[in-house]
Amino acid sequence: MIHFHGTPISPRSELMKMAGKHFCVSFADARDGDWCLQNAQSVMWDNGRFTAFTQGKAVDDAKLYAWLEPRLGHPHWAVIPDVIDGSVEDQRRLVAEWPFDLWLGAPVWHMGLPIDYLLELADQWPRMCFGSSGRYWQVGSSDWERRADEAFNALAKRGPLPWIHMLRGLALAGDRWPFASADSTNVARNFKNVGSEVDPERMARRIDSVQCPINWATRPEQQDMFAA
Repeated sequence: MIHFHGTPISPRSELMKMAGKHFCVSFADARDGDWCLQNAQSVMWDNGRFTAFTQGKAVDDAKLYAWLEPRLGHPHWAVIPDVIDGSVEDQRRLVAEWPFDLWLGAPVWHMGLPIDYLLELADQWPRMCFGSSGRYWQVGSSDWERRADEAFNALAKRGPLPWIHMLRGLALAGDRWPFASADSTNVARNFKNVGSEVDPERMARRIDSVQCPINWATRPEQQDMFAA
């Protein structure tokens, strides 16, 4: 599992201690982006939709793509624009507009959308993201866990799992789901507030040492009380 640590991390002197890590840089606040591109093992470029959603704002995709163009290239990749709480048609429209190579982007399957759409994406893309939305907004809730089990059951029936990235999901490292990567802003938000551990690199090193399994054993699914 690759652990992407969210930015910005301030002051810059603290960020510099983390050179060589994997980073997530959001279009919503990209002040550390150029430094990360020069000093990270890889960078996941976030489309800024989550921040915009929580602030009631919109993202200009033309500006996003212009920002991404000089920053995309292996091993760096970006989250394709999505619509939080949007329909399948909303997501398809934005995925179809992606102007870069498939290997440089990852579409988002929001967990409130049909499993059929997840499988549709898996047929087309080598990497995907799980997004927590609707009744699955709280990562790790009982509803979320049942939905994640259902999703991995469906994917595993089709053969080897694709690369699944869990948005806002580093807290799930060490749990049962075989995520290939995940991100969170845990270090950026909390490295100054964990008692004697005030070094972001030390905190990130501890998080990086916890891994997800690489395989999935089909699990029984609990019947959804809201199912028809």
